[in-house]
Amino acid sequence: MKDDTILSVGIDLGTSTTQLVLSRLTIKNFASAFSVPRINISKKEVIYKSDIIFTPLLDQQTIDAEAIRHFVAAQYSKAGIDKQKIQMGAVIITGETARKDNANLVTEALSGYAGDFVVATAGPDLESIIAGKGAGTNIASKKSRHYAANVDVGGGTSNLVVFDGDDVLDTACFDIGGRLIKVDKKTHKITYISPKVTQLITQLGLSLAEGSQASPETLAPIIQVLVQVLENSIGIGERSPYYDMFITNHGLRLDYVIPALTFSGGVADCLQENLPVDIFKYGDIGLLLGNAIRRSEIFKQKEVIHSLETIRATVVGAGSHTTDVSGSTISYTNGILPIRNLPILKMARQDEAQDVQPLAASIKEKINWYRVQNELSNVALAFNGLGNPHFSDIQRYAAGIVAGAAVLIEKHEPLIILVHEDMAKALGHSLFAQLPEHYPFVCIDSVKVENGDYIDLGEPIAEGSVLPVIVKTLIFG
Repeated sequence: MKDDTILSVGIDLGTSTTQLVLSRLTIKNFASAFSVPRINISKKEVIYKSDIIFTPLLDQQTIDAEAIRHFVAAQYSKAGIDKQKIQMGAVIITGETARKDNANLVTEALSGYAGDFVVATAGPDLESIIAGKGAGTNIASKKSRHYAANVDVGGGTSNLVVFDGDDVLDTACFDIGGRLIKVDKKTHKITYISPKVTQLITQLGLSLAEGSQASPETLAPIIQVLVQVLENSIGIGERSPYYDMFITNHGLRLDYVIPALTFSGGVADCLQENLPVDIFKYGDIGLLLGNAIRRSEIFKQKEVIHSLETIRATVVGAGSHTTDVSGSTISYTNGILPIRNLPILKMARQDEAQDVQPLAASIKEKINWYRVQNELSNVALAFNGLGNPHFSDIQRYAAGIVAGAAVLIEKHEPLIILVHEDMAKALGHSLFAQLPEHYPFVCIDSVKVENGDYIDLGEPIAEGSVLPVIVKTLIFG
């Protein structure tokens, strides 16, 4: 098979900013001439990066979908790209803009702007994972063979993820960002203070308010607290009395040591040792916060690795590879296929090694990565599996999955299980026995996926012996 190229678009809609990247992906068939095609991305070339704009909103909770459509059209025109030539892409919606209705509006507005859009609304945990992969923290962890964390400091939040190689060990989010206080660029008067910072100002007994004159001196007590909480978030220093106040959803478990970390997000571009003359040129406290982080204990006590990307630690596009699944190793119930654009939740190897109850607890906890504003959509649960499992191992996996995925089962979502090792047939039989009667499920193996991937499962072919599978991998740059 001749190498081919595809054009892909990635759009990142965040609380503060929106951006678009166009990529040319070279795809190559790595299979032999007589086997089923296995197509992977062999080369990625970013051919256009848009300007970064403030996310157009109709209100605090609703994306202006029409404005997004105009933005995308304008960027295609600026890049000299015909929208009909875009074959695939991904939209990642994060932060305050991550609302289920918005995702639908954006999908409708962008219909016709890419051949196959993956639209992901990401809550704080999934946003942390996406940013960490964009920053290359998982790659740094694999190279160093120790844990590595990414701290994505944006406009409204700081999202943390800890990698053990490609395995996601832990996530967290704090209400710390560069736009918690907005400042008029010319007059240096404060135009906005976030609710939590307003609460902090009261507790610190400061006289700052909207309309007050901002300066490094008057803002220093606030910056100091924000930085101390960030230090605490990765296990440095005595716990701040304001730590709990700034937690968005939960902190890291910190029952492990983080030797190294990366930074991404808009504030990562402000990690300067010396402040510029115009400290409020972005109309916020981002430069002050970045400078304070640069001088903090984080840089003294941890190895800070250079990120692949900072503010653009975001999705560039979606590639895909296709594989078949042997008829001897699949289990599925009729009537639930095809399924498209289902997000992958990959369990870490250390999770899989646990007994039934701890395994179930890990699955239950990580399913919540995909919860956005208390709305939970279905996910595909992925496992490494065992090369030569005992019957007791199969039973343990099945019991842990059924207990851990109870929230999906209660909603009667089809249970989609992917295993890398060759054990899907046996696991499928065990799941069938433990699930409610006639419960819809698919269990397949020999498919390699990671967190952040999306999967399509086609209708069975070859008299039901093969399921076509397309794994869409988010490409970062």
